[in-house]
Amino acid sequence: MILIQRPRTKSCRTTRKAHNIMLTAWASGAVVFPGLFYGLGKLLKFKFRHWDDADVVTVSERLVSAIHASISTATGITVVSSCKNVITDSHWLVNEFVLFGSSYMLTDLFAMYLSHYHIKRLRCASNLHNRHSQQTMKAFLAKDWLLVLHHLALILVFMPIVLVRIYCLALSVMNTHVASYQFYRRGLGDFFLGCFFITEFSTPFLCFGKILIQLGLDNSRLHRINGMLVLLTFFTCRILIFPFMYWMYARQVNIPLHRVAFHLPWHCNAGNLTIFAPQVYWFYLLLKKAKRLYDKQRKVN
Repeated sequence: MILIQRPRTKSCRTTRKAHNIMLTAWASGAVVFPGLFYGLGKLLKFKFRHWDDADVVTVSERLVSAIHASISTATGITVVSSCKNVITDSHWLVNEFVLFGSSYMLTDLFAMYLSHYHIKRLRCASNLHNRHSQQTMKAFLAKDWLLVLHHLALILVFMPIVLVRIYCLALSVMNTHVASYQFYRRGLGDFFLGCFFITEFSTPFLCFGKILIQLGLDNSRLHRINGMLVLLTFFTCRILIFPFMYWMYARQVNIPLHRVAFHLPWHCNAGNLTIFAPQVYWFYLLLKKAKRLYDKQRKVN
């Protein structure tokens, strides 16, 4: 029996190349973010010998978050500035960064749990927090359930919507079977994904503020200035970014701004509302904290 091997088509080669690029992006993130967290922990432990495990883990987590947020913001600005048509234009960075950043979400969940565990072990005399257990995990989930839900939603919902490919077999003009694919979102909306990446712009300031508290500088002028930057960047990049996206869509399709919500599919509005609601809640918490610090400072003066 003679086996005849069908020659590879250009489409097949392109598909395999795309797979290799995406696998490389995911593998890079899987090395970079856990490696940063581990390496920074070792460096901080060596530099600040008087710090306990809770201090080291917490600051390492904040630094990795700030690095990821900076990369995300730079990626978002690059994508947004390159998309002239906000609906159909695409940029290769979107898919690669989603895969690269997915490992950060898992690393951050692990770091958040470790930080919670070490803090509880220091503050509580109970033996329940002397080792990892179901109780410590439940306490962590009860305390940070919204952040955990946010991270899991990005991994289990956001990433598949951006990346899931639907494979099909189609007949070409030469009557040969070729594998073709399309994205679930049909390659549309990279501009808006870039806007979502930019929402991370406030994260470095949030992390820097918590590091200042860790260093005992919570009453310093630097901490107050950073607090104002947190409120400004959070409101601009996590609240105002949503009406900005609707406004850009309205300009593109030439309709009034108030008609955009009725022009979009219902699931787009539902998705935006699901992402927008926690941002409003977190901004409310930031305002409460800012007012509490302002009242404390005024009493001191």
